[in-house]
Amino acid sequence: MDDQNLISHISHLTSNKNYAIIVAGGTGTRMQSAVPKQFLLLNGLPVLMHTIKAFTQSAIKPNIILVLPGAYHDYWKELCHTHQFNTPHTLVIGGETRFHSVRNGLHQIPADDSTLVAVHDAVRPLTSNHIIETSYQYAREHGNAVTAVKSRDSVRQLINGRSVSLLRDQIYLIQTPQTFKADLLKKAYEQPYNESFTDDASVVEQYGVEVHLTEGSHQNIKITFPEDIAIAELLLNKKPTA
Repeated sequence: MDDQNLISHISHLTSNKNYAIIVAGGTGTRMQSAVPKQFLLLNGLPVLMHTIKAFTQSAIKPNIILVLPGAYHDYWKELCHTHQFNTPHTLVIGGETRFHSVRNGLHQIPADDSTLVAVHDAVRPLTSNHIIETSYQYAREHGNAVTAVKSRDSVRQLINGRSVSLLRDQIYLIQTPQTFKADLLKKAYEQPYNESFTDDASVVEQYGVEVHLTEGSHQNIKITFPEDIAIAELLLNKKPTA
């Protein structure tokens, strides 16, 4: 969908029936940090606050559900006080895995065909308005929308100890947000947990529903390693100011 058509549909999407579940379950192991990566400072503000702001500053303005390990709820509240972060959101206790955390968040959302819910990684703070708005719009029309980008690199798959070349143009790297009609996602998450559930798309696909891809961005990075903070700061500082 082009920008003009997207803008013409935004008014239909701005409602109290839009939700975003922000999943923040990281422990900071790969960041070699005592503080979980969602709390690390990015341009003076915790990563997680940038992520929430990305959604609330979009035209969608969804209700925010933050799923966070119970041990960090008080710490998060202290951070909100310190940084005067007053954006309304519902705080939910995380689960054993990402699957269980998302399911806990879904308990806060009504199941009906007109409600849309995006699930987003807490450590993807640079998601653009266009990606967010496109995701909700496409999900409203097609039932789901999974953000993805084509691989820039050559890709090989290891099978029985032998590497096999794959066609790069057929390889997509999956990002978030992943947006769905709420009744569909809630039904999919009634399935028993399976280790193959790496994201919401895999859960919905296992439920028997075709997954639709929407265009993401290579700048929609996930903060995973220490150098990612420096990259994110560079990208954030290049953004035009409002």
